[in-house]
Amino acid sequence: MCRGLAVVLMVAFHIVFDLDYFHLYRFNMDSHIWFYLARFAASIFIALVGLSLVLSHSRASKSGSEKGFFKKITKRGLKIFCSGLLVTLVTYLLIGPGFIIFGILHFIGIAIILSYPFLRLGALNIIIAFFFIVIGLDFQAQTVDFPWLLWLGLSPHSFYTLDFFPILPWFGLVLVGVYLGTTFYEGYERRFKLPDWSGLLCVKSLEILGKNSLLIYFIHQPIIIAALFILEWLNFQFYGTRFLS
Repeated sequence: MCRGLAVVLMVAFHIVFDLDYFHLYRFNMDSHIWFYLARFAASIFIALVGLSLVLSHSRASKSGSEKGFFKKITKRGLKIFCSGLLVTLVTYLLIGPGFIIFGILHFIGIAIILSYPFLRLGALNIIIAFFFIVIGLDFQAQTVDFPWLLWLGLSPHSFYTLDFFPILPWFGLVLVGVYLGTTFYEGYERRFKLPDWSGLLCVKSLEILGKNSLLIYFIHQPIIIAALFILEWLNFQFYGTRFLS
């Protein structure tokens, strides 16, 4: 359900972003509300990476298939990272300046693989996460003269991209998710009670969205942009004016 909520927030943000980007309706994208909305949605996705890995690892341990677990998550991580490379190619060809070099898919793909040694560290992860986040925030305040450590969080002067999630500080949030997973879902069992909302339509809808989050990530922007250009065409046909540029 949480992942589904993140999907809804992501789509809502991108609708607003595209409306502003194509000059249909002006939003102040520098406003804190849009910045934090985007970061909140991303934070849910990223923390759930760590939590989901803990659950998958616990399930593998209980079923006796732990031996092949690292190979499994490595393949999954590489698949997601390669999806990120596809986003890089498409954005480079379509938008040029600001194209996505190391976005959230690149990060999640690498983070899944890097997380494996931390799955057994338990509460220690929250301490490690703190240091990763602090170091990453310090990196954000620095600039360098080369692009080779961009993936780590050290960006060159005048660097601009539409989507940027370096290892630091964001891997710290993955470890927060690992900590939450080992604390509240020890042994693949939830250690707290929740009201049963599974029969509610909104909850079922969020679960469906969460299960298809990667697919939605790929298709929602083309759908939004196509809808905007259809609106432009209709506006031009009926009123003889254009609003997209």
